[in-house]
Amino acid sequence: MRRHLAATALLLPLALLLTACSGASSASTSSAGSGGGTDGQGSLTLNVGDQKGGSEAVLRAAGELDDLKYKIRWSTFTSGPPLLEAVNAKAVDIGAVGNTPPVFAAGANSKISVVAAYHGTASGEAILVQDGSPLKKTEDLKGKSVAVAQGSSANYQLIASLKEAGLSLKDVKVKYLQPADALAAFTSGKVDAWAVWDPYTSQVLESKKGRVLTDGDGLVNGLSFQVAAPAALEDKKKSAAVADYLKRLRRAQDWVFAHPEAWAKVWAKDTGLPYDAALAAVKRSNGTRVPVAVDKKVITSEQAIADTFTDQKLIPRRVEFGDFVDTRFNGDLPPSTSKPRTYRKES
Repeated sequence: MRRHLAATALLLPLALLLTACSGASSASTSSAGSGGGTDGQGSLTLNVGDQKGGSEAVLRAAGELDDLKYKIRWSTFTSGPPLLEAVNAKAVDIGAVGNTPPVFAAGANSKISVVAAYHGTASGEAILVQDGSPLKKTEDLKGKSVAVAQGSSANYQLIASLKEAGLSLKDVKVKYLQPADALAAFTSGKVDAWAVWDPYTSQVLESKKGRVLTDGDGLVNGLSFQVAAPAALEDKKKSAAVADYLKRLRRAQDWVFAHPEAWAKVWAKDTGLPYDAALAAVKRSNGTRVPVAVDKKVITSEQAIADTFTDQKLIPRRVEFGDFVDTRFNGDLPPSTSKPRTYRKES
């Protein structure tokens, strides 16, 4: 009973979080208007898709919504896939997602354009085991059960980690579960491991419910994106607003890195995440992101994800990811291989 209660206590705030890294398996629907509203002034309106604790929260916290010369109408979505469905339907002009939703949208031949990229550490992409687990290295997963959200960034990280260890998905017992169900299975011991992403990773670690068996650093690209509707980019005024919006987001990301505690408080309040877990996630992954160019290396790494999911038959056709990229906003941004920021002090 005590274990069940502990799992429930951990689950409640996690259930409030929105999974930007979710892939095609997300059954969530959009909640446009929930937590939305309008900022700015002027005759032009930029329709922005968002997730809880996402772009609106960080821009507001950084003071980047104070002098808008155009309006931003916010719509809140539960995850990346439905947000990109809205971009495809021209209901949203631009929105933020993780590294897998654009791959699945491209697989569905959606009308989307990746216009901005951010590179962060991938240590929040982790395979977790319980503290008392006998598993010590990735090879130990052979024959064991692993929970993961199908088509998510964690799904790809699991495949990559197993491959590095000389294993494949056929060597483990994969349990395709969304985070809430996976958490319950993990904390009750019904699965041996859980492949997941931040801030779930940080909350499990901060609550002493598990430890990291292996993470995605050096294996997955650590990218996240801003994705726009091609029709919005064809409108000169909206394209100019998109350019300004992206600059504000870059400045806001600089603010996050410089003010991790302040951002963690806002993020925790917005999502229901405990402050300690929010701060840990900021320092592990969220605050490490640097704005980078949408370049050939981005296309190559996303193509690898697309090809992997095509091989797994999660994407029905071959995707040419480069067909879904627009580089006009790169400017003088550094290459996508630029090192993420770090809060670790150099020795």
